[in-house]
Amino acid sequence: MEAQAKPNILLMICHDLGRHLGCYGIENLNTPNLDEFADRGIRFTNYFCTAPQCSPSRGSIITGRLPRNNGLMGLAHLGWTLDDGIKTLPQLLSDYGYETYLFGVQHEARTKNVKRLGYQHIGEQGKAWDVADAVIGFLKERDSHQPFYASVGFFEPHRPYDQLEYTPDDPDTVSVPPYLPDVPGVRQEIAQLQGMIRAVDHEVGRVLTTLKETGFWENTLVIFTTDHGVAMPRAKGTLYDPGVGTALIMHGPHLDHCRVENSLLSNVDLLPTIMDYIGASLPTGLDGRSFLPLMQGGSYEKRSHIHLEMTWHDR
Repeated sequence: MEAQAKPNILLMICHDLGRHLGCYGIENLNTPNLDEFADRGIRFTNYFCTAPQCSPSRGSIITGRLPRNNGLMGLAHLGWTLDDGIKTLPQLLSDYGYETYLFGVQHEARTKNVKRLGYQHIGEQGKAWDVADAVIGFLKERDSHQPFYASVGFFEPHRPYDQLEYTPDDPDTVSVPPYLPDVPGVRQEIAQLQGMIRAVDHEVGRVLTTLKETGFWENTLVIFTTDHGVAMPRAKGTLYDPGVGTALIMHGPHLDHCRVENSLLSNVDLLPTIMDYIGASLPTGLDGRSFLPLMQGGSYEKRSHIHLEMTWHDR
């Protein structure tokens, strides 16, 4: 496969979202861009993280290994690190001829150690609109035929929710999840959470529009996901479904689009799926396995179970 024929890969990942989106059935939450993206792509309804914490979950995404098998069993900024010798997705893609970029947030390494992750180009962090501006500028200015991998990390909707830059929804109209009490304080927090989610949705829409305007859309695998559930009791930091159930939406050339996929999947499966999609060989020792056949109408032996793990979230 010639370099220019390889599909680009753009992965958008946000903090602490779970499946709190309109396209996942959340009532009275306006996320039109992600809803349309889900309608046109493949929306996965039974996709889970390996751990309900930021760094361990994200470590599984970029290594295809469980936290206990890659070393990143706790939060990176508290000292947990990937084991030596384990290659990350950016490193594997770089070996396969991709130019790799990090825009916005990552949580797999301390800031001073971010080069360990293998990105060739590392941008600044910021609010969702700052990150989107950087990605849009990159897409508009890019003239290289080398395929790219871009990880686009949105900080939102991580706590604190009461930030003045975001406009909360009306607390009286929000839908309270069944695992939380329907009281004014909870409604207020959900309203603020949804204001941050709407900001992410708006910026995702801008990025998707730019992909189309610049001509990259037709040859780019676009992925939207998150690390774990929302930061609420009985969700983030727990192994209950609200803590480990995560959104995954994908769109790209040669995939079956405009459908919903209900098979049981883990985010440890994402790396082997991406590598399989671009025709690259898989490294040994992975815990995940490719679900590419599910997206192309092929034969696939479905999972009967997934592995979840939880270590202490603080010091």
